[in-house]
Amino acid sequence: MTLLADPHLRFEPAVADPDAPRELVILGSTGSIGTQAIDVVLRNPDRFRVVGLSAAGGRVELLAEQALKLGVAVVAVARPEAAEPLRAALAAGAPAGAKLPEILAGPDAATELAGMECHSVLNGITGSIGLAPTLAALRAGRVLVLANKESLIVGGPLVKAVARPGQIVPVDSEHAALFQALTAGSRREVRKLVVTASGGPFRGWSREKLAGVTKEQALAHPTWAMGPVVTINSATLVNKGLEVIEAHLLYDIPFERIEVVVHPQSIVHSMVEFTDGSTMAQASPPDMRMPISLGIGWPDRVPDAAPGCDWTKAASWQFFPLDTEAFPSVGLAREVGRLGGTAPAVFNAANEECVEAFLQGRLAFTGIVDTVAKVVAEHGTPQQGTSLTVEDVLAAESWARSRAQAIAAG
Repeated sequence: MTLLADPHLRFEPAVADPDAPRELVILGSTGSIGTQAIDVVLRNPDRFRVVGLSAAGGRVELLAEQALKLGVAVVAVARPEAAEPLRAALAAGAPAGAKLPEILAGPDAATELAGMECHSVLNGITGSIGLAPTLAALRAGRVLVLANKESLIVGGPLVKAVARPGQIVPVDSEHAALFQALTAGSRREVRKLVVTASGGPFRGWSREKLAGVTKEQALAHPTWAMGPVVTINSATLVNKGLEVIEAHLLYDIPFERIEVVVHPQSIVHSMVEFTDGSTMAQASPPDMRMPISLGIGWPDRVPDAAPGCDWTKAASWQFFPLDTEAFPSVGLAREVGRLGGTAPAVFNAANEECVEAFLQGRLAFTGIVDTVAKVVAEHGTPQQGTSLTVEDVLAAESWARSRAQAIAAG
């Protein structure tokens, strides 16, 4: 089976001028991934040009500032009510007489934007709402620079049906690391993938102690600055479970050959062990601008995208086995990944609802994964095979959200 993210292949979209700066569309531009991607672009104007931006619509002033600074042609907002405030912010910030960007508004705006003419689409949207834009970018023949892991996880068969070899370049630090390490050998020489985890703020905690975790504690990640959902997912290690499923789908490696190891320093972002016993690791300080720059620039690297390791200073790197009793989320994700079909969509949607319930104080920290497990068990045999549709995924998600809310309400 062909790898979705194959570092040995280069997918070349049709572009008007291959020697001009690479044209990009950035989805989720006001979020963590989007703002860091824009930082990389602004420092490399000779290499990149952003032609479209999308965001949910909650930060219209920032979105307008980004659009004007980058000179984009189109801006999309998911919330229809954000269109007028965005138009006003653009008009207020633009020079007199300047042409303002076209505004797309509504739940399908990002999907429409993802299909516009460009070289690459960076999908930095959080959550499964990124599925439709992912499919749109792939169908339009763009390089998909994928930070929205949920779209691949919930719609794996749908994505695999339309993606061409080498068309997806991953942005998650772990998958960017695997992507780079895999260049050291052929697929038949890969023994296993080793996905690293920081361990989050609760490394070494027992399950009993985890039951009393507060929202403030869970949001205090020791390494990464991320949005609240991803931060909580990192604390429960659900994020690592999602990454195991993503690694299986991207690189076509069986689940039994994908391991998770805890590495608190977050310097080694993941590793590939080959059949001769060699292990290739990708190492860099924890800075998402490195994998982002790799994604939007592939197969070329962007000089000075992020700081490298300082080898003049003494440092120690630690690795620990995963505590599966305290953090059962990775094992549950493996089970869900093996089930396939709509099971990953149920897992992801139920988790999103449980994270929200925890943040609102309606569910204990350990109740997040416990509730997700109950919803997955109730789901039973998922929709399988080539008959899977977007409607199947959406229906499974809707059911999972309702069940998770009901169970959390107790």
